[in-house]
Amino acid sequence: MKWFVLGIAVLMYLLVIALPKRKAWYTIGAALVLLAAGFVMPGGITPIQAVCEKINWNVLMIYVGSMTIAALFIYSRVPARIADAIVSGLPSTGLAVVAILAMTGIISIFVENVATVLVMAPIALELCRKLKMNPTYFMSGLAVMSNLEGTATLVGDPPSMIFASFAGYTFNDFFVYDGRLSIFFIIQTGMLAGCVFFYFYFAKLGRNTVPARQEKVVSVVPAVLLLAMIFGLAGISFVADPFPCMSGSFVMLLAVIGVVWYAVAQKQSRAQVGALLRDLDWETIFFLTGIFVVIGAIEETSLLQDFSGLLERITGGNMFAGFMIILAASVLISGFIDNVPYIMVMLPVAKMLADSLNLRPELYMFALLVGSCLGGNLTPFGASANVVAMGILKKEGYPMGFSGWLKIGVPFTLITTFAAAAVLWLLWT
Repeated sequence: MKWFVLGIAVLMYLLVIALPKRKAWYTIGAALVLLAAGFVMPGGITPIQAVCEKINWNVLMIYVGSMTIAALFIYSRVPARIADAIVSGLPSTGLAVVAILAMTGIISIFVENVATVLVMAPIALELCRKLKMNPTYFMSGLAVMSNLEGTATLVGDPPSMIFASFAGYTFNDFFVYDGRLSIFFIIQTGMLAGCVFFYFYFAKLGRNTVPARQEKVVSVVPAVLLLAMIFGLAGISFVADPFPCMSGSFVMLLAVIGVVWYAVAQKQSRAQVGALLRDLDWETIFFLTGIFVVIGAIEETSLLQDFSGLLERITGGNMFAGFMIILAASVLISGFIDNVPYIMVMLPVAKMLADSLNLRPELYMFALLVGSCLGGNLTPFGASANVVAMGILKKEGYPMGFSGWLKIGVPFTLITTFAAAAVLWLLWT
C-alpha cells in the first residue's frame, strides 16, 4: 500500500517538474487515482466526504479572495503612484531604485508575487529608460524581492497559508507567537540584507535627476479593501473559537464587494468583469486542490513518519545538523521545483523531527519556510515571478540566460537566507 501511494506521488512530482505548464492536471489526476483506490477514505466514508475532509477550504478561499483584491489594487494604480512619490522624494537614484525594490517586497506581503512584479515592472522600465540603463538587474530584483516577502504573512503566498493551516497559526501569530518574534520579523531580516545587497549594485547611479511622472489614481477603494482584509484577519485572530473557514469567508466577502464595485461604480461590462476573474491564478487553485488530496493519502499510509525517522537517524539527534539539512535541502530543491508540494510534504516531517529531538517545532518549520521560499530565487525557474521577469526582459530586448540570472540569484539567495536563518536560530533555540 505504501509503495503504491509513494509511486503515484513520485510520478506526480516528476511530471510537475518536467512539464510544469500542466501541473494542475497531474495533481488532480493523482488525487483521482488515489481516491479511486480508497487511500484517502479512512473509516469507510464516501469519496465526496473524503475530498471535503482533505481539502483545506479556508486556504483556498483566502487565496481566491486575496488574488481578487490584489487584481483590483493593481487596477487602482495606487502602487504606481506610491512608487512615483518614492522616486521624486529621494536625492539619490540608487536609493530610489532600492526603495522601489523594497516597496515591491512590501506589496508582495499582501499581494501575489507575479501580480506584484507585473504592477511594478512598468515603473522600473520607465526609470531605466530615463537613465538609459540596462533593466536586467532591476527586473530580476523585482522578482527576487517579491518572492522573499511573500512568506512574511498569512496572505502573502500559498506556502504561508499552508503553514498556517498546518500549525494552527492565526494572522497575528506570524508577527508574535508564544512571546517570541515570529516569521514576519525573520523575513524582514532577509529583506534588509537584500536591500544592502542591491544598494551596492545601484549606488553608482549618483544623484536623482529623474523627474517622476504623477500616475493618476483610479480609486482608493481597492486599497481600502486591502487594508480591511489585513486588519480584519488580524481581528479574527483574537476570536477564541471562530466558525470553520471564518477567515476565508471574510476575505471572500471583501472580494465580492470589490467585484461589485468594479462592475457598478466603475461601469465595467460583464465581459470585463469576467476577464478580471478569468485572469486570476486558477491553475494554482486546482493544483492545490489535488495536492491536498495526495498529501492526505500520504498521511493515511504513515509515509511521513517513516521519512521523519530516516532524517532523525541521518542527523544523529543533533539539533544544528537537522536545522542545516532542512534549510539547505529546501533552498536547493526549491530552486528547481515548485515549493508548494514540497512544503506540504515536509511540514509534518519537520514537526515530527523536532518533536523527536524535544525541540520547539517552529525552529524546523520556520527553517523549512525560509529555505523553500527564499530558495525559489536561486534559479530563473525557481518561482513564477522569476519566469515573468525573464519574459518581460526578453520582450524589452534584454534576454537573460540561466547564467545571467545566477549572478543575481545565487548571491542574493545566500545572503538573505543566511541573514534570516541566523535570526531564526537566535530567536527559537
